[in-house]
Amino acid sequence: MHRRRRSALLLTAAIAAAPLITACGNDAHPGAAAVVGGQRITVAQLENRVSEVRAAQRATVRDEAQYEQAVARTGTLTRDTLHNMVLDQVLHHAAREAGVTVTRKEIQRMRAGLERQAGGREGLETTWLQQYGIAPERLEENLRLQLEAQKLAKKLGTDTTRPDFWKALSAASEELDIDLNPRYGTWDVEKSGRVDAKTPWVRDVTAADPQQTT
Repeated sequence: MHRRRRSALLLTAAIAAAPLITACGNDAHPGAAAVVGGQRITVAQLENRVSEVRAAQRATVRDEAQYEQAVARTGTLTRDTLHNMVLDQVLHHAAREAGVTVTRKEIQRMRAGLERQAGGREGLETTWLQQYGIAPERLEENLRLQLEAQKLAKKLGTDTTRPDFWKALSAASEELDIDLNPRYGTWDVEKSGRVDAKTPWVRDVTAADPQQTT
């Protein structure tokens, strides 16, 4: 399958840039960035994922100025990372309900093919980091996500860009009763994606320190 199609689901994380917000968390789920199917994604877990990406970015640039540029280009990293963490669970639920499974061998085969296209392991890891905000240690988790998406779409007789595929994810989103901490926006069940909450009383800090990630 064409590489662009393989990355179609992952590219949904490229949400349009929007103001960062400084609203309070949801007191109903203290310490949670999101609750998915009754299971918490904690703020600490989210911050750890973001820290992994920042550490990888730091390791791939030569100086402080380049690192700050990389941070500035990924100013929505925290929210996009949470989007991916939730969508991963939504997709996994939809795939499981459809009887779709992914094996370790399939992940390794996909990775080998992508590495050949990218010029090796380092090239692939750099591409996923720069284009999608995926840290090297999370790469295979993301490839599992890609494979689940492909196989689910195939079982539905469609592809990951078509309405029937997203209807299945919408149904999964509704079943999981997703609740996001308001500081990270809300989850749109129909679109199976995170959207920024429209709360006019919160402070727009988009122009703040480029190293700020939340």
